[in-house]
This record gives sequence, structure tokens and C-alpha cells, in this order.
Amino acid sequence: MRTITAIFFALLIAMPILSSAQVQRRSPDDFVLKGVVLEEDTNKPIPRVNIEIPGGGYTTTNGAGEFSISAKIGDELIVRSDDFETVYYTIKDKQDITIRVKDEISLEESMPITTNSRNEAENAFNTFIDSAKFFLKKDAKKSIEYVTRSLEAIPGKASSRRHNSIAFETLGDINLHWNQPDLAVDNYKSSISSQSRTDVRIKLGRAYMASNNYQESISAYEALLKVNLSNYQRVEVYEGLGDTYKAINDLEKSVASYEQALGLATRHKITPKITDLNSKIGEAYAKGGAPAQAEQYFDNSLNLAKKENKKRAVVEQNKVADFYNQNQDFDKEIQLRTGILEGVSSLDEKSLEEGEAEEISPQRQNYKIANAYVAQDKYEDAIPFLKKSIEEADEKEDLVVQKDATRKLSEVYKGIGDFGKAAESYEEYVKVVDELYIKKEQELSQAARFSREIALKQNRITSLENERVLNESRYKLAFENQELIQKNNRTQKWIIGSLILIAVLLLLTAYYQYKNVRQQKYANNLLALKSLRTQMNPHFIFNALNSVNSFIASNDERTANKYLSDFSQLMRAVLENSEEDFIPLASEIELLKMYTELEHFRFRDKFDYEFEVDEAINMKEFVIPPMLLQPYVENAVWHGLRYKDNKGKLLIRFLSVSKDSVKIIIEDDGIGRKRSGELKTDHQKRQKSKGMGNIQKRISILNEMYKDKVDVWVENVFENEEGTRVVLNLKKD
Repeated sequence: MRTITAIFFALLIAMPILSSAQVQRRSPDDFVLKGVVLEEDTNKPIPRVNIEIPGGGYTTTNGAGEFSISAKIGDELIVRSDDFETVYYTIKDKQDITIRVKDEISLEESMPITTNSRNEAENAFNTFIDSAKFFLKKDAKKSIEYVTRSLEAIPGKASSRRHNSIAFETLGDINLHWNQPDLAVDNYKSSISSQSRTDVRIKLGRAYMASNNYQESISAYEALLKVNLSNYQRVEVYEGLGDTYKAINDLEKSVASYEQALGLATRHKITPKITDLNSKIGEAYAKGGAPAQAEQYFDNSLNLAKKENKKRAVVEQNKVADFYNQNQDFDKEIQLRTGILEGVSSLDEKSLEEGEAEEISPQRQNYKIANAYVAQDKYEDAIPFLKKSIEEADEKEDLVVQKDATRKLSEVYKGIGDFGKAAESYEEYVKVVDELYIKKEQELSQAARFSREIALKQNRITSLENERVLNESRYKLAFENQELIQKNNRTQKWIIGSLILIAVLLLLTAYYQYKNVRQQKYANNLLALKSLRTQMNPHFIFNALNSVNSFIASNDERTANKYLSDFSQLMRAVLENSEEDFIPLASEIELLKMYTELEHFRFRDKFDYEFEVDEAINMKEFVIPPMLLQPYVENAVWHGLRYKDNKGKLLIRFLSVSKDSVKIIIEDDGIGRKRSGELKTDHQKRQKSKGMGNIQKRISILNEMYKDKVDVWVENVFENEEGTRVVLNLKKD
């Protein structure tokens, strides 16, 4: 009886295979699909639109935007016109369809590129690059279009190597993400030829590896190791070398490179890289047939991933589960995949990359758990997981997993002797295979079309760049011709003018000799002021960056980010005023408040501060040299209040003395100048304060040029020589 049943099952299995060879791959019969094409914003019908099914029918829309065409379920409908971007629509049922398209002209109008100044052009360039990065992982064509427009936003004469470098780097990022590594290599090379940057050279090494140019990748990484790199960049380079050596199965060099990277990442506490590198070393050992060493590193990566976030932990669990599967340690594999199923349920799918979401999907995990049970001949345990996998794959339209799980379920039923259910599952498997074939055929067509469109848009950017170079050459030639003509005219005028000038100079020589001494002295003073003012900015930036460094050193990333954000606002204001001899008093007060808030942000447990501004002061009538008061506040905080045992007080007052004079008082109750001097190291004593020295020189020159405009003196607040008070008298004229 069992023999007859087995023969019946074999015939039943063979029938779908035989019959499938005699039918077409597209299953449903033809039907007439009706639809209408409308403009998205106005709902107006669009006539004379091309409607096409590849390998099938073709028609156009009538005056009402309507069309009808013979189609099948699963066909791809192409809606094409010069007036809008081509639309690709997959037919899912026999219902009438409405296709809404956006007028390409309105898209152009929404992204103007005409600019009236260099600043506007620069802003437009940055905006388009930011938009390209925003759409990088969402819409490759739109992202490339924004890169194109970023180059168009910069006029040929105003473009720079920096603009080209950034644009082509972004283009390389797009192509590398969308699996176009050959194009990415060309893009990164163009970026580097415009402006050589270390980050782009690292990306070029990655793109070489992705395009299977392994020796070029190794050479690129090894060349980078000879230049000055940050700690993070050096980790990236060693990691890239490890990836490339692993790809060519040179596992000894791969592990050695990974371990170099891991050592650097550990020493400099680059936490995410530590997790990744432990995982990659585990993979390399597993690939090289050293499971004991691999398991040790995978244990490390699992523990580290759990400390990062749920997403990273789940992804790492899946990788280690695959390792246990390869080593036939199915119990540990099942344990890990059960944990993955629990973790995936609490994850937001939007936070996952496309490849990650596919690998850790519930349908795939259930299928792999079932496979682990089957490998141990535990068929009954495998069946519920296979059914769950099929159900979830069907719900999420994952035909690949649905196909594999359905086939495996048929084999399991056959293994336990339930040939009826085995045949039923196999029939479902044949249906899924047929549906999957149609889907894969469409995906191949879409992938080929996608590659063509990406290449066309890439060529547009290349043509744009070539046209820019040609226009610049033409402009340069025309400019040189014009310059030659003007030079001849200038020579003639110079001869005539020289004769007149000699006569005038003879008359004015005596006068200029008298004026020269005064002008020279005035010019020297201006030059000295500019030099001192220029020195203030690096001094101020250096001290402020020390504060940022302290936050980063203490791993207080959030506080460092907050401090950097406030510091960037202050720096913008400081740089805007850096070229001015004088700025309004109100602006200096605002800068001083921003700076004091930053210092208080760091030393909030050391002092409180208070600003007093007399309302009687007419702010519009008083001006002050920029950054004149900041060094005094800095000295009060860093040399007085910072070393105080208890919490101190900083008081900054602006008092009206008269309508022509303002008194500024900066007072602290810190340790005082004498005590501060005693605390200085020998090195600090040998060095004079740049900030205070520059301020004294600036005040001296300003008083000489503007007749005692600023008076300043420093005194102790208390009799025990503690506390410091700085008093400045600022005059209107």
C-alpha cells in the first residue's frame, strides 16, 4: 500500500512540472484596461500621452485624457510624455485606473537657479546639495537631478574646485548606494581631481572594492596610510583593507588589518567601530575555518551590540545565527533567531536599511528556524514555523521566502509520510514560482531601465561640466584679447598723462613731504590695529575650542553638541564684526552676553553672572572696538572664578556717566590677581597673556588716534587682594 501511495505522490508531483512547460508564464487572460491621465495639481486631462505595455499593446490618450489597452494582470504600464516624468505602473487588478502626473515645468519653476550675487549662488548650491543628500536613499533620479541643479546654480566664472569636488562626491555617494560602483569610481576620481580630500579618497577605495577592482582598492588604502589621518579615518582605512582582503580570500591579511583597526578603535574609544570590527574578525575566522576563534569574536560583538541599540543588536544576532548554522550548532542558532523575532517586533521598520529589513524579517527568521529543526530531523517542530513564515511572507509579498518555505513544507510533509499535504504544498509552490518569475522579470526590466536612466543623468552632469570648461576657456580668450587692446590704449594714455603728471608732481612734492609723515604714522596705526584685531580671533577661537575639547574628552557628546551649536552662533557674530574698527555698543553687549553664557554653560557650578545695562544709555550713539571686553570677562572666569572653592559672582555693568560717556565695570569676587599669579606654572609665567597684551596695545593706539577715547584701569575689590574690578570709560567721540 505504501508503494502505491509513493507512486501516486510522484506522479502528482510530476504533473505540475509537465503542465507548466506547456503554458505561458503570464497566467491571467487578456482584458481591456481603461484609465485616464490627469495633471496632479489642476486635475486637467492630458491628451496625446503615450501608453505602452512592453512587448504588448500601444495607444495614446484622447482629448479627455482617457485610454484603453489590452493587458494582463502583472503587466507593466508605461505612461510617457515630454511634458512630465515617465510613470511606470504595475497592473494588479482589472479595475479602471487614474494616473496623476506632475507637470515638469512646474517642477522647474519650483527650483529656480537664477541668482543675482555670489552669495545667492553659494546658498543655492548648498541647498541643492542638501536636497540631493536628503533624497540619496529614497529617490536616486531626484537626488542626481538636485546635484545637476547645484552645478547649474553656480555660474561658470564663479564656480570653484570646491563646488565641483562636493558635487561629484555626492554623485559618487548616490551611485555607490544604488549599486552603480563603476559610476561611483568615476565620480570620486572627478571629485579628487578638483580637490583632493581624504574622506573622498577613502570612499574611492570602497567603490573600487564594490566594483571588484580589488588591487586598485588595496593600493588606494595603502597610499592613505602614508598621509596624515584622523584616528577615525585611520580605523576606516584599516577596515577597508580588511574588507578587500576578505573579498579575495586573503584571510590572514584580512584579520591582521581588522585587528589594526580594532586596536585603534579601542584605544580611542570609537565604540560603533569596535562592535563592527569584532563582528568582521569573527566572519573572517569563520570563513577561514577557525570556528573557535570566530565564536570568541562573535560573543564580543553580540555583547557590544546589545549596549548600542535594539536595531544593532538584532542585526548582529542574525549574523551570529548564520555562523552557528554553518557550524551546525542548531540549538544556539534557534535560540538566537527566537530572540531576533522578539526584537524585530519592537523595531520601527523605517529605521532599518532595505537589506537589513529583508534579512531580519519575521518570515525569513521563521523559515531559518524551521530549517534548523529540519537539519535535526525534527519535522514536527519545523511545521509551525514554516506555516508562520508562509503566512507572513504572503502578507508582506515576499515571494522569495514564500517560495522557499512552501517548497520546504512540501518536503517536510513528504518526510513524515503525509503525501496529500505534500502534494498540496507543492502545488502552492508551483504557483508562487510562476508569480515570482513574473516579478523577477519585471524587476530585471526595471533594473535595466534604472541603470540607463542613471547613466543618462550622469552624462548630463558630465556634459554640463565639459560645457562649463569650454565656456571658461572662451571667456578667458576673450578677456585676454580685450586686455591686450586696453593695454595698448593705456600705454598711449600713460605717455600723455606722464608728461602732465611730472609737472604736477614737481609742484606737489613739497606738500606731500609734509603730509607724508602724518599719513605714514596714521597708516602704521591702522595696520597695527588690524594686526592686533586679527590676532584676537585665533586667540578667542583657541580658548573656546578648549572648552569643546573638554566636553568631548569627558564623552559628554550631547553637551558638546549643545556647546558647539551656541559657539557657532557666537563665531558667526564675531566673524561678521572682525573687519570693523568699531561696532555699536549694543552689538558688543550682545556678543559679551553670548560669550558669558557659553563660559557659564561650562562652569555653571563655579559662578553666576549678572548684566546691568543703564536704560539712560543711548545705544545708537556709542561705538566700541569689537572684542574689547571679552578678554576681561575671560580673565575673570579662567583666572579668578574658576579656582574659587565656593560659587562666585561675575557682575558686568554699563553705567551712563554723561551723555558723552559710559562707564563699563567688569567685577568678580574670584581669588584675585596675586593668588592667580601664584597658581601659574613655570611655563605659564614665561608666556605673556596674548589676549590682555593685545587689548592694552589696541587701547593705546586708539587713544592716540582718537584722543583718549577709552580709559581703563584694574583694581582689587577687597582689601585681602581678592576679587578683581576692571573699569573702562568709553567716550562718544
